[in-house]
Amino acid sequence: MTAISLGPSPARRDALTRRIRLLVAATITYNAIEAAVAITAGTLASSTALVGFGLDSVIEVSSAAAVAWQFSAREHAVREAREKTTLRIIAASFFALAAYVTVDAVRALAGTGEAERSLPGIALAALSLAVMPFLSAAQRRAGRELGSASAVADSKQTLLCTYLSAALLAGLLLNATLGWTWADPIAALVIAATAVKEGRDAWQGKGCCAPAAHPVDDVRGGTPAADSCRCGHGCSCGS
Repeated sequence: MTAISLGPSPARRDALTRRIRLLVAATITYNAIEAAVAITAGTLASSTALVGFGLDSVIEVSSAAAVAWQFSAREHAVREAREKTTLRIIAASFFALAAYVTVDAVRALAGTGEAERSLPGIALAALSLAVMPFLSAAQRRAGRELGSASAVADSKQTLLCTYLSAALLAGLLLNATLGWTWADPIAALVIAATAVKEGRDAWQGKGCCAPAAHPVDDVRGGTPAADSCRCGHGCSCGS
């Protein structure tokens, strides 16, 4: 006979919910500031990459706001009911980001405009590259333990912003030092493809990776019982 301990306890679930709310609030605040700085700096430097990065931050805010709306409900049942709508909003944000980045990258490769050097843009990209991985990892861990596919999907949106930060930083540095204007749009196309994949996963509800039960010894065979995914979307908890 196998003993099974279900899920996080109600107290732990409430603690994880509060943590996600705080992380989402921090994400919204940072990205709102990031959007304002990037769009302003990009306009002054005629940099489509910087303006695009700022618009990505706007999309990031919309994604985080959707998760904030879901977790604003006090009752767990209401939060569960809002999960599908939240995932649709996050998926749409990924697709919109992919579309914009693709169009912007193609325009850049076609030689539409030449960006000037932007020191504020370089500083912003470097700061985002340092901050975003920590926000993403913290929210992903909490979302997986709670079994919230939307929180995990939003953490992937934040992680994608990290990749965009790296591509932007490389592009701005190469443009400022070597005059290589093609490096950033090439990296942007790779990011756009990643955004499409993450958007598809969010739409399908993949990625929560929260165990339904803690593994315990099976008294018949002496081996741990296998974990299963609690979210019901068939995701792989090993990823």
